Amino acid sequence: MDTVNLATLYDLPAMDWAAVGAGLEAGFAQAPGQGGPDRHTCWLTTLNADGSPHVTALGALWVDGAFWFETGETTRKGRNLARDPRCALSLATHDFDLTVNGSAVHVTDPETVARLAAAWAEGGWPCRVDDSGTALTAEFSAPSAGTPPWAIYRIDATSATALGTVEPGGATRWTF
Repeated sequence: MDTVNLATLYDLPAMDWAAVGAGLEAGFAQAPGQGGPDRHTCWLTTLNADGSPHVTALGALWVDGAFWFETGETTRKGRNLARDPRCALSLATHDFDLTVNGSAVHVTDPETVARLAAAWAEGGWPCRVDDSGTALTAEFSAPSAGTPPWAIYRIDATSATALGTVEPGGATRWTF
């Protein structure tokens, strides 16, 4: 991993990726009334066919050192990812703002899908594995997710940038 301190101008130390990971492991509730001024929202950026960005809010999880999200394959983000898996995910937490760049990998392994369904359910979204065993279903999801079944994606990160929002602050970019 390559670490670049972006805050040397202010004599601030480089942020520690392990501390950022520990903050993500601690969780970032996305239900209204929790987290950030009112909640933590993840923002996913994909690329439209003309190369312009498409940014949308979504519910993401941090599991096994990676961000995971779900969406319908016929949504704009689903179609964009099928054509070009490059994406970025952004999140503001209490201690840091974070952007992760990488590629979204469509995950269909039944054991992984079941484990992620359980993690989302534990976080308050009562989803479950669909009959195929490779996607999710539920009575509801965000309108931008489209209709079920919902595919699961893992972001394989190539780089990340964090901005510390509490003392001592800092700004750091990591390349993986």
